[in-house]
Amino acid sequence: MSQSIVKLVLPDADATKSLGFTLGQCCPPGTTILLEGDLGAGKTTLVQGIGSGLAIAESIVSPTFTLIVEYLEGRIPLYHLDLYRLDPTEVSGLNLDSYWEGTETEPGLVAIEWAERLPYKPRDYLRLVLTHQEEGRQAELIPVGDFNLDALMPLAIE
Repeated sequence: MSQSIVKLVLPDADATKSLGFTLGQCCPPGTTILLEGDLGAGKTTLVQGIGSGLAIAESIVSPTFTLIVEYLEGRIPLYHLDLYRLDPTEVSGLNLDSYWEGTETEPGLVAIEWAERLPYKPRDYLRLVLTHQEEGRQAELIPVGDFNLDALMPLAIE
C-alpha cells in the first residue's frame, strides 16, 4: 500500500501534545510508532499526548534510564521505550519485537523514542520524525508497510 507522507507544523508543545492525543484516540491495538528527532524535538511531549488520548492518568516521563515503561490502565496499553542510551548492538538483545508482535504482552500502542537505533523494525508502523523549525516543530508522518494513516487523517489535519 503506497501512502504519501503527511507534514504538519506544530507551533508549540500544546500542538505536539494534541497530535499525540489524536494518535492515542485513533490508533488500534497493535500500533507501533517509531519516533525520531533531535534532543528536545518533542518526542516525549508527543508520547504524553498519546497517553492522554489513551485516557492514561499516570504521568508520562521519558524512560531514558529505565528503557521501557508500561502503562496498562488506559483504553489500550501504552509501551513507551527510549533507546537514547543504547547503540544498535545493545538493542538487538532486548527482544523488543515481543511488544509490537504482542507475543508476551497484551497488544497495545508501542511508542519508541530514538527508533533510528533499532536494528530491526516491525513490518507495519508509523515513522514519525520531529524537527525544529522557526515556527516551532514539524512532524512528518510516514506510513511504512500496511500502516493505515488514512484512518488518522481526518483528525490529524484539523
